[in-house]
Amino acid sequence: MADPSTALPAFKKLPMKGPDISVERAPGGVIYMRSNHPPGDRPRSIPHLLDSKAAQHPDRPFLKQREPNHGPWRSVSYGEAARFSGAAAEKFYALGLGPHAPLMILSGNSIEHAILALAAQKIRAPVAPISAPYSLMSSDFAKLRHCFDAVKPKAVFVQSHALFARALASLPLDGVTVISADDEPPNNTAILYKDLIEGTPGAAVSVEMDKITDRTIAKFLFTSGSTGMPKAAPQYQGMLCAQIAASEGLRNEDPNPDEAPQTLEWMPWSHISAGNVGFNGALWSGATIHLDEGKPLPGLFETTIKNLYEVSPVVFGSAPIAFAMLADALEKDERLRKSFFKNLRYMGYGGATLSDDLYDRLQALAIAETGQRIPLTTMYGATETQGITVVHWEAERVGLIGLPLPGITLKLVPNGEKLEVRVKGPTVTTGYWNDEQKTAEAFDEEGFYKLGDACRFVDERDPAQGLVFDGRVTEDFKLASGTWVSVGTLRPDIVAACSPYVFDAIITGQDKPFIGALVWPSPAGMAQLAAEGGDPLAKLAALIKQRLAAFNAEAGGTSRRIARVRIMTSPPSIDAGEITDKGYVNQRAALAARKDLVDSLYAEPPGEGVILV
Repeated sequence: MADPSTALPAFKKLPMKGPDISVERAPGGVIYMRSNHPPGDRPRSIPHLLDSKAAQHPDRPFLKQREPNHGPWRSVSYGEAARFSGAAAEKFYALGLGPHAPLMILSGNSIEHAILALAAQKIRAPVAPISAPYSLMSSDFAKLRHCFDAVKPKAVFVQSHALFARALASLPLDGVTVISADDEPPNNTAILYKDLIEGTPGAAVSVEMDKITDRTIAKFLFTSGSTGMPKAAPQYQGMLCAQIAASEGLRNEDPNPDEAPQTLEWMPWSHISAGNVGFNGALWSGATIHLDEGKPLPGLFETTIKNLYEVSPVVFGSAPIAFAMLADALEKDERLRKSFFKNLRYMGYGGATLSDDLYDRLQALAIAETGQRIPLTTMYGATETQGITVVHWEAERVGLIGLPLPGITLKLVPNGEKLEVRVKGPTVTTGYWNDEQKTAEAFDEEGFYKLGDACRFVDERDPAQGLVFDGRVTEDFKLASGTWVSVGTLRPDIVAACSPYVFDAIITGQDKPFIGALVWPSPAGMAQLAAEGGDPLAKLAALIKQRLAAFNAEAGGTSRRIARVRIMTSPPSIDAGEITDKGYVNQRAALAARKDLVDSLYAEPPGEGVILV
């Protein structure tokens, strides 16, 4: 990363207040942290917010989505969204949906998905958006059935009846209405979306909206299933609105009511980042949301690039892998670079830490195009908590998780050599749906939710410099020597060291004499090696050996040095729990599923295919 002491252009001004926190140190080494910034304004509820924005600017585009095969944009305005959702809400009410009769959504992001989710909320019917891989990538549909049984929906929406036919067939749909965006679903087995949005809402919708309170369940979002089957976490209207208030409390300039910020979104609405923080924040700001059907995968990211020629976002948020692919494209394409940076005020990353070299590449591109550096922010949270910390200042480094949002209290509890993160506040759910045992396990004696993560201060003498993610307390282990290994920090570091040829890894070595790793090659990296000719797997092994030898030379101790590696040729399985629906590797499940490969790392002599670093 660039040396902060080196003369570099100033950052583009981040429209947020700077750090201002209170720190209380309690007996036993416990630390409480709070923001001194009070929360800002908030709406009464998300459905009320939609109707308010529709009244303010009815003709402004709200949602835009491409026609198939990267066709022209189709869109709905704020006024249409309010009208369509009201009409659908009236029909939902007649179908029996309500506070105890949810709507389940199996499909990914779409205009129809958004309208029906807002419609259900207008009559206090919770929405349960389910990760699309549970329907489209699973072979046994076990997680899908588990989610269905947990919330017992009254209706299920699919974008395409044919695409989701196998998933639907796995569910007990007696008494459940199926809704499809298809014009002609098979055998007339579903209600059509286009019929739901016709007409106008009656008195029932107004009556139900008047009953909405902060304790009304807006959604059920499911955890990633990294410790068993996914758990249903109720998302109350008060939680969603408190998240808006927390972010609003950091705003340091008044928004322009005549400006419609442009956003481009691919991350799924089945998770808090895009579905709560991103979607509701865009609605609050009166933004136009462009739905991006691209993904940070070879063959799909090209769609994102095409969209960025036309959409110049104010904020661009994504996973680190997307930023790596974006940097590659920006470095080669001046037209794309001009469009991307045209309105950009800052970028946000999440899910993992950006590598230092990628940070430097992005800043070099920003400087070349704008003459300024671009702030990179990140928000940290969980399904149960929404966002709880954020980097809301122009930080000279990546890897921070920031400081508490207004209204949030962090509790940092000593756990071995680490500080375990716990949280309390209006954005935190009250527990898991119909699971008293898991709820009791998740909260401590003061009512703080236990995230299972660890953090550390950038500088203990100056807490306002922020917190750094320090791994999962449940993933860390000791070597036979008694040395602790921090999996959560080591894993992304070795992936970054092997970039772009490795997309993720499993760290091994509990009670063993040294650290090992099982790595998954990245499709883009393998394609690049194959194009160069020769055996791509052999070339990959040589590259990994070389990169990790260099990594070890700077590691500084046995807790960071990788001794043996093996390349995995079968992808992580969502059914086996090796990879969550968010695309994150589940370390514990993968270790169990790949026990034979783990054993080969520690065999003497080493098993076939083991790379000695």
